[in-house]
Amino acid sequence: MNAKSYRCVVTEHGCRRFEGRVAVITGAARGIGAATARRLASEGAAVIVVDIADEAGREVAEGIVRAGGKAEYRHGDVASAAVWEELAGHARQTYGRVDVVHSNAYHVVVKPAHRLDENEWDAQLAVTLKASWLAMRAFAAALEESGGTVVLTSSVHALVGLPGHPAYSAAKGALCALGRQLAVEYGPRVRVNTVVPGPILTRAWDRVADADRAASVAETVVKRFGLPEEVAAAVAFLASDDASYVTGTSLVVDGGWSIFKASS
Repeated sequence: MNAKSYRCVVTEHGCRRFEGRVAVITGAARGIGAATARRLASEGAAVIVVDIADEAGREVAEGIVRAGGKAEYRHGDVASAAVWEELAGHARQTYGRVDVVHSNAYHVVVKPAHRLDENEWDAQLAVTLKASWLAMRAFAAALEESGGTVVLTSSVHALVGLPGHPAYSAAKGALCALGRQLAVEYGPRVRVNTVVPGPILTRAWDRVADADRAASVAETVVKRFGLPEEVAAAVAFLASDDASYVTGTSLVVDGGWSIFKASS
């Protein structure tokens, strides 16, 4: 059998599924990425926090260390191949391994297709989609060596059309397909899955009017926003040995938003 034996170090802090493992998380200065960094660190991982928001990213890493975990911050534009190669080299020299890569960074410009210029289109696909390919290219060897896992962050924009998000939706939809493809190409040694969040209460909602926020909540089955920590829990599951027989899937974490319609 090639199944990986279940691994959980139980301490006074609970089950530490990532004890001795190393995780690279992008877009980790805020929101889902920050929550995932804290979650994996709380379960024993040494976390490399990657973002371009330096102050917020450092605060996440320093907060993890203050809480007794292991973390460091690295500045990096994930659309750059050179940044990924530098991250891979740093991880190899500093930790000697990488077990989890969570490609979570995104960029969005809210405009209809005919109003987007070419640079705006390209930037959204570069950060939101291309970065995941660059991540796999940079870390494939390390992940194969460790029998590691990759989790991509898509969105319910991959499932339904919402006005003003043509490039973002295209990128998020492609991430689900890319996740399946990578799972096939790098299995059985590496598992690759995609998490598909719905309306999660992050800073992205700060620009949204109260009426639109209330409408989004009303369109969920659970009648509330999700929290970044709830998506982080799903990412932690997919990255852990608890999901050892799960690969190539897209796990929707949206409070039922994508299945609910009020009309009859």
